[in-house]
Amino acid sequence: MFKATLKSLLSRKLRLVLSALAVVLGVMFVSGSFVLTDTLQRSFTDLFSSAFANVDVSVTPKAEKGKQPEPLTPQAIADVKSVAGVASAVGDVQGSARPIGKNGKVITTSGSPRFGFNWTGTGQEKIRDGKAPATENEVAVGGSLATAGGFKVGDDIALLTLEPKKTFKITGIYEYAGGRDSLGGELSVAFTEPVAQQLLLGKKDVFSGITVTAAQGTTDDALRDAVAAKLGSGYDVKTGAVLAKEQADQINEGLKFFNYVLLGFAGIALFVGIFIILNTFSIIVAQRTRELALLRSMGASRGQVIGSVVLEALVIGLIASIVGLGAGIGIGALLAKIFSSVGGTDLQLASIGVPMTAVISAFAVGMIVTVVAAVMPALRASRIAPVAAMREAATPDRPLTKITITGALVAAAGGTSLAFGFNQASLPLIFGGILVAFVGVALLTPILSKPMVSLIGRLLSWSMPGLLGRRNSARNPRRTAITAAALMVGISLITGVSVVLTSATKSIEKLASGQLQTDLIVSGEGQMEGEPATFRRDVLTKIEKTDGVKSAVGWSQDGVLEGENQLFAVGVTDVPAMASMFGLKPKSGTIAPLKDDQLALPEEMAAEKGWSVGSKVTLQLAKGEPKTYAVGFIWVKSQVLQGALVLPESASKDFRSDQIAQAFVQVAPGVSAADVQKRVEPLFADNPEITVQDRSAFVKQTTSQFDTVLLMIQILLALAILIAVLGVINTLALSVIERTRELGLLRAIGMRRAQVMRMITVESVVISVFGAVLGLAVGLALGVATVQALKDQGISEIGLPWMTMVQYLVVAAFVGVIAAILPAIRAARLNVLDAIAYE
Repeated sequence: MFKATLKSLLSRKLRLVLSALAVVLGVMFVSGSFVLTDTLQRSFTDLFSSAFANVDVSVTPKAEKGKQPEPLTPQAIADVKSVAGVASAVGDVQGSARPIGKNGKVITTSGSPRFGFNWTGTGQEKIRDGKAPATENEVAVGGSLATAGGFKVGDDIALLTLEPKKTFKITGIYEYAGGRDSLGGELSVAFTEPVAQQLLLGKKDVFSGITVTAAQGTTDDALRDAVAAKLGSGYDVKTGAVLAKEQADQINEGLKFFNYVLLGFAGIALFVGIFIILNTFSIIVAQRTRELALLRSMGASRGQVIGSVVLEALVIGLIASIVGLGAGIGIGALLAKIFSSVGGTDLQLASIGVPMTAVISAFAVGMIVTVVAAVMPALRASRIAPVAAMREAATPDRPLTKITITGALVAAAGGTSLAFGFNQASLPLIFGGILVAFVGVALLTPILSKPMVSLIGRLLSWSMPGLLGRRNSARNPRRTAITAAALMVGISLITGVSVVLTSATKSIEKLASGQLQTDLIVSGEGQMEGEPATFRRDVLTKIEKTDGVKSAVGWSQDGVLEGENQLFAVGVTDVPAMASMFGLKPKSGTIAPLKDDQLALPEEMAAEKGWSVGSKVTLQLAKGEPKTYAVGFIWVKSQVLQGALVLPESASKDFRSDQIAQAFVQVAPGVSAADVQKRVEPLFADNPEITVQDRSAFVKQTTSQFDTVLLMIQILLALAILIAVLGVINTLALSVIERTRELGLLRAIGMRRAQVMRMITVESVVISVFGAVLGLAVGLALGVATVQALKDQGISEIGLPWMTMVQYLVVAAFVGVIAAILPAIRAARLNVLDAIAYE
């Protein structure tokens, strides 16, 4: 029996390749994810080891929770120098510094920081060209910044710091060990120490940290303990090795999430692959009816028949796992290379490694998925009676009653899990519900297959080849259903995400046109540190005095602590004007200017906290001691400022930055907003981070990130759709083999090769469009359910991406044409006499 199985397997090499290909792609994604994250983790570990190579001990001010740490004084440096075992102690100054390019725009990165520091000459930076800065109008720039901005020694460079734009002369360009332009793609600039202190920390004679070098014979740990004992508990004293590990651990924690995302999409790809393998083995069993029945008549037991099919699955799974692992290593290495270069990180990659998790997951996933998908066909094969060897036809299709009832129950279970998941905000229940719902819909698909395929096929059956293609696609509902279900999974997920993002966009548009009664919005890009771009308060005053401006309101913003809870707060310049612009209505109390010890909040937060007008709330701001505020008023639930505390303007002085983060402008009646915009924009000539936009442009900028998210998901789900396309090719190819004699007879009675190809193409297009229609229906249901669950999060409108859905249908039809090419060519090339004689 073992020999018979292997001979059967090797005699059908095309079947072997088609069966294994879907598993190969899924395994490739899984193993590639582990290879990629392992390589990046080791690369970042090496990066931070290099970054702190010259640091024996580091001293930074310890911050109380919720408060901004106070900078270090020269006395702290003197205290450190007095410790036995200290060879040197150098004060460090570091803060945000954003360079402006020669085109007048801020130079951005894809995640790497932009910062400035004081040039000490003791760090890792070495001057490559020119000299170090010596006067207050001189700076040196890193090699990566020089390349990004096209700067050279002698050029002027404009920088944004805590102060408005200032221009400096570049006196030098520095590099790191090995001639590297940067450690990790950062854009950095070095000032003289007094300038760095003023621009980066906002004070003179202060430092953000101290770098300590140990004297010969003193260990880092011993020096750390001695410095900590000298300075007391108000400082964080750590060795360079500890700092490197902490920084690497933070990055690696983010990479774990990135890995989970990739593995999630790999799981989707494998889920789709199960449909393909299940369909493949079902067709194979049907085609081998006579062969398996003959084996039964010769004495093979049911267990041996099951073992034969499972053995075939094991061989396919083993081969697919080996090939998929190899492909995954290549893909992981390629993605790591792309991440290190295109991603703007300029990360020096560690050697590509293959972690044991990649190897184990490749073989476990590849073989288990294949065997699981082959179990049902194997059981079906074992039930073939020996008398079937006498029959010409394969096993007839069975009634759909049981599978339909099962599908309805499974789909209902999936819907119930989704409902509980959304209600309790439980991701496991949500993802589990989606998975179960997909299985349920897949089980229901056969009952839908005949009517829907017939309806779709009518659009293509204007000729005899088209009519035959339509009938072929409907002749085996189970086979068509499984093939279409594979495509349904990818299309439904993309459609569901599109519905959610379209609904979010529509909600924001409604919010802007309804509640946001402002003509112009002044805002800027966010910083790498998570802080928004800001502008001076005197500029807001100038906006108010601009011709055509009726009123202007601005706010500064920051995180504040209420007990252990982190809350978002804004310090508003004119609370009644803000309420008028945002359409806020009082729920309790009266909307009026807030006193210095008052705050306001939305009703949903008040209900959650149990606060009412007059309640006392103690907040810890970034600066100063905790302060108690009384609730002045509570506004009716609104989509504006959800989850935000409104504080008086005076509170802004204790924020990390008291400058204006956003401003809102109303123009006078009869005045063009575009004209006022032209008058306001020159006020920000020295701050290219800030933009002045009307409401429509602001909404477009806000929602543009949704397009990026959708594109990323489409790219990641493309693998699942590719596997589904392979499933269509697989089904058609095996179907052509199964119908060899039938095709020969059609050719014998006059059907031309082009007509044969058209018939196969129509069959393929019908199956693909059927899968897309199913996907659109399921995706719409998932998307609408998600939007309903997110109503309280601000997505109040349901938006359906009609044009996108039409595009998916067109793409599905195109996919059907592409998938039909190889099977159609094979069918057209059949030798008529050989085909008629085929058994």
